[in-house]
Amino acid sequence: MLKGVLLFSSFYVVNVACYGIFEDYRNHPCIRKCDSHILMICEYNFTVEYYHTLSKACFNCPHNVTDCARPHCVAADGTKRGIITVNRMVPGPGIHICEGDTIVVNVHNKLEGSDGLSIHWHGLHQRNTPHMDGVSMVTQCAIPAHSSFQYKFKPDHPGTYFWHSHSGLQRMDGVFGALVIRQSDANEPHLGLYDHDLPEHTLIINDWLVELAINRFANHHHAGGDNKPASMLINGKGAFQEYTNQHNTTIYTPRETLMVDQGKRYRIRLISNGLLNCPIQFSIDNHTLIVMATDGFPVQPITVESLNVFAGERYDIVLHTTQSIDNYWIRTRGVADCGRKKTHQEAILRYQGAAESLPDLSTGYDAGHRTGKKLNPWNKAETEDLIQVTRLVSLHETDAALTKKPDKTVYMSMDFNKIDNYHFHDPVLYPISAVERSKHLYLPQINHISTVFPPAPPLTQFIDIPKEMMCDSMNMNRNCSSEFCECVDIKKVNLGDVVEFVIVDEGKTFDANHPMHLHGYSYRVVGMGKININTTLQEVKELDAAGNISRNLNMSVKKDTVTVPDGGYTILRIHATNPGFWFFHCHIDFHAEIGMGILLQVGEINQMPKPPFNFPKCGNWKYTPPVEEEAICPVNSVRGLQYTPMIVAFVIYKNLL
Repeated sequence: MLKGVLLFSSFYVVNVACYGIFEDYRNHPCIRKCDSHILMICEYNFTVEYYHTLSKACFNCPHNVTDCARPHCVAADGTKRGIITVNRMVPGPGIHICEGDTIVVNVHNKLEGSDGLSIHWHGLHQRNTPHMDGVSMVTQCAIPAHSSFQYKFKPDHPGTYFWHSHSGLQRMDGVFGALVIRQSDANEPHLGLYDHDLPEHTLIINDWLVELAINRFANHHHAGGDNKPASMLINGKGAFQEYTNQHNTTIYTPRETLMVDQGKRYRIRLISNGLLNCPIQFSIDNHTLIVMATDGFPVQPITVESLNVFAGERYDIVLHTTQSIDNYWIRTRGVADCGRKKTHQEAILRYQGAAESLPDLSTGYDAGHRTGKKLNPWNKAETEDLIQVTRLVSLHETDAALTKKPDKTVYMSMDFNKIDNYHFHDPVLYPISAVERSKHLYLPQINHISTVFPPAPPLTQFIDIPKEMMCDSMNMNRNCSSEFCECVDIKKVNLGDVVEFVIVDEGKTFDANHPMHLHGYSYRVVGMGKININTTLQEVKELDAAGNISRNLNMSVKKDTVTVPDGGYTILRIHATNPGFWFFHCHIDFHAEIGMGILLQVGEINQMPKPPFNFPKCGNWKYTPPVEEEAICPVNSVRGLQYTPMIVAFVIYKNLL
């Protein structure tokens, strides 16, 4: 398994061979106690393919529950549906490494139908390796079907992250997994706060559809169909679809189970792969949660009864197992659109010595309601019990991003706009004004613009992008409030600038949420507030000018994903020292897929790292005749078609007959 050991300065570098294509990596040698002097090159193989829940690999699952644990069996929530898997697992393989390790992932695209894909390493900055960020048509070309692509990079900071597809809607169908970077004890700021930090105590939670995401996407956007999830998964498992056994008793597919010892303190790494408009409330019966980090960065510990996790966020919590030896429900319940269908899910916290049975308390949406202190409320003003993330205190010292006056301020106004988007509402044949209300598609936009992906990645092929495709909302020469505007919306800042983003959710149409994720950076969240049921960018600017919007420029929390209160604002700061093109977007897939994002260009093209040797290219192509062909047989255009002189002469001769 080990290819060899190389002595490098004061560090040992161990190169670890990759496992077989369907290995689940739970025994990967990079999962170890971290020592700051031993670094490893951790290599993995990811095989991506269309698959199905409860496939033949599951035999008699869920009627024989042990069958549900067979290799390649994806039971999910019991719903039979098509999925996309990495190594026939949901979630895909977890990557658990130590600070300073190098990650190598060989992605093999085996998707039928010639679908391209890319893998994004959510929360990692990719400093000096922007070509590894994994955003199709921004940092790389999509990996074509039947080909492979090797990602290789060294993460620049420890913490809790995850990986997922950044092509189309593949993330919604199962292409995601954990990515955890641990530290040595000497570097751990919370050393002594917990006893155990185990890979099996990583929890990925997400809302879940009962069909392939593209079916739901097409139905919703073209036919007014339902876009609200009815189910959730915890580590790819859940109880939703009912089955009946031979005793006429209702049974379900298995829930996830976390094993703990009584009297210990466990670090739980909570990851949201949230898909749609579904903030998820997380709690554990009879236990409080000590929040110690968010989005990879440590904070002063704070104790709460529950917390909301928005799509793309992560929280590290400490759990004290001080209760009697028994089973307890780990509960997730959705709000916003998930509140319409009372979407929920449960896992089991089982103390060693407890019976292998379900907890006594009932399940269900209402049973998951938790009172007391809640971190990260959804669209609520802050109170003593509702604690916004701006109250979290970072353990990272104040830096240049928190200087008193930024070099540049970028205003981003968000809402659902009632405009005929010709992709979904033909202005002549079926405009919004001519169809029933249930089929109106309101556009989630930033500054009244829908961003489109270019035909080639700007990071590597900027000159191949037609100039007319690119824009900046500040200099558009059209009234985008009344007509549909789409372009590659680029916000350019200078390398070294301190940039402030003032993001306003005007909230005129729906009571929704937009968790905003920035690639390439972690930002300081310096301000957040809900003004009213709705607001405007102009109102926020006026309140700010009058001194009625405060900023915390001292030890403010560092994150890469944060919500913007509906009818309110969130203010973020970065020190733009990582050159490249970085996607800044809503992490709700349906919103991002139809344009809710911008490209942040940091620095000039010549200041960005050069692509690796022989890096793949793509883009538009149009036939151009060879020079010798043009010389021998000049081409003439006749009514838009191409004819040689001989063919033209023949046409004239026929017309004279």
